[in-house]
Amino acid sequence: MQESFRDYMMAQAGITAEQWELIVSLIQEKTVPKGTILLRQGDICSEVYFVTTGLLRSYTVDDSGKEHILQFSAENWWIADRNSFYYGEPSLFFVDVIEDARITILDHDFETRIQEIAPSYTRFNTRALHNAIRFMQRRINLLLSAGAEERYLDFISLYPNVTLRVPQWMIASYLGITPESLSRVRRELARRNFKPH
Repeated sequence: MQESFRDYMMAQAGITAEQWELIVSLIQEKTVPKGTILLRQGDICSEVYFVTTGLLRSYTVDDSGKEHILQFSAENWWIADRNSFYYGEPSLFFVDVIEDARITILDHDFETRIQEIAPSYTRFNTRALHNAIRFMQRRINLLLSAGAEERYLDFISLYPNVTLRVPQWMIASYLGITPESLSRVRRELARRNFKPH
């Protein structure tokens, strides 16, 4: 299974076969069943997860016990609490497995070593960070200023292969709307013959 992550790193981060051999021993792969909690709110995030197969999510729980989903992470997506990982602060959210998954686990030793041997990874990581910031800015803007339908259409665009893999209440949680509002949006789109890809 490491071949999937190796191929991704070579294609996206410019890692060479020689560089891969120097870091492969720092990489852990694991099969995790649905329901596994990988990170708990308040813990220090010491690992970054790359999803080979399956589906993960990050979410926070408010004082009333209600979940608010921040991100879904499907195949070839990364997930972690970057703030906690890089700055050692308590995590603001949970990361759990919502579909049986195969994940690659990377820790601080990996981050240090790969940046020493592969300058291309540092450029890749910087791009990934900027992309994450761009994604979060767009998400905040939609939550503050867009209606439920626009948010849902953006969700379908961002997560085309996730819509049918999670329960509707999770999508509603991600969108910041009630499940009933999501049902109304979906009915209206169906009435207009909208078909998600």
